[in-house]
Amino acid sequence: MSIKNPVVAITGSSGAGTTSVTRAFQHIFRREQLNAAIIEGDSFHRYDRQEMRAQMIETGLAGDHHFSHFGPEANLLAELEGLFREYGETGRGRSRHYVHDNAEAELYGAPPGTFTEWTDLPAGTDLLFYEGLHAAATTDRVDVGRHVDLCIGVVPIINLEWIQKLHRDKAQRGYSTEAVVDTILRRMPDYINYICPQFSRTHVNFQRVPTVDTSNPFIAQDIPLPDESLLVIRFANPHGIDFPYLLSMLDNSFMSRPNIIVCPGGKMGLAMQIIFTPMIMQLIDKKRRSR
Repeated sequence: MSIKNPVVAITGSSGAGTTSVTRAFQHIFRREQLNAAIIEGDSFHRYDRQEMRAQMIETGLAGDHHFSHFGPEANLLAELEGLFREYGETGRGRSRHYVHDNAEAELYGAPPGTFTEWTDLPAGTDLLFYEGLHAAATTDRVDVGRHVDLCIGVVPIINLEWIQKLHRDKAQRGYSTEAVVDTILRRMPDYINYICPQFSRTHVNFQRVPTVDTSNPFIAQDIPLPDESLLVIRFANPHGIDFPYLLSMLDNSFMSRPNIIVCPGGKMGLAMQIIFTPMIMQLIDKKRRSR
C-alpha cells in the first residue's frame, strides 16, 4: 500500500457487473477533478484470443478441461503485482489494452482479440484504478492485493451472475446457451479457488440479491432489475464508518450485522457515491500531505 500513490481496485468475475461499478467511480473522479490511471484487467491476460483458444485445446488434450482466465496460468499476475507495487512507490508503471471489438480496433489500431503494445502510464496521475478479475489475487507466488489501498468486491449471488453472463454473451458475442454453460462449467474450479477467496480480502463488498425467482438461471428470460433486488454491503473494518449517516441517506435500508448494510438495489449508484467519495478523498488528502 502507498500513501503517495494510492491504488484503488474493483474485483469480480466477468458478468458480475464490475463495468457498471467502474462508471460510478469515473463519476467520482470527474466530480472531484481527479486524474486516474485506469487499468482494465483484460490487459493482463497472458494470451490473446486466438492463443487462448489454442491453449484451451492443448490443455484439454493433456487432460485439463478447466483452463480459464480465472486461473493464474492464463494471466500475468506477477506483472500485475509489479505494476501495483511500482505505481505505489513511484507513480509510474506500464500497461497495455486488450482490444475487445471492431470499434476498439479502429480506436487502437489493432485487430479485435489482440493486445496493444506496452506503454508507460500517463505522468502526474492522482491514483491508479483497476477493474478486473484479480485485484486481490493470491497464489504461492504473488499477493496482488497487498498493494491495493482500497479494494472493492462486486459479487452478485451466483445464479444472478450466471443470468447476467448468459444474457451478455448471447446478446453481445452471439454465443449459444450451451456454449455459455460450457464456459461456466470449465472455469468453475478456478472460480472456487481463485475468485471467491478474493472477497475475503476486500475492504468493501457489494452483493446484489434478487427478490424474484432465479432458481433456474438457464431459462431466465430477463435479468432481474436493480429495483427487483437488495444490495448487501459488507465492510471488512467497520471502524470509522458512519452507519447512521448511511442509513439516513439510503431510504429503506437496515443493518443485518454490525458491519453490513442492506439497501434497495436501485440505490447502488448512490451508495457507491456516498461510501467511496470520502474514502477516496482521504487517500488523496494523505497523498497531498505526504509531499
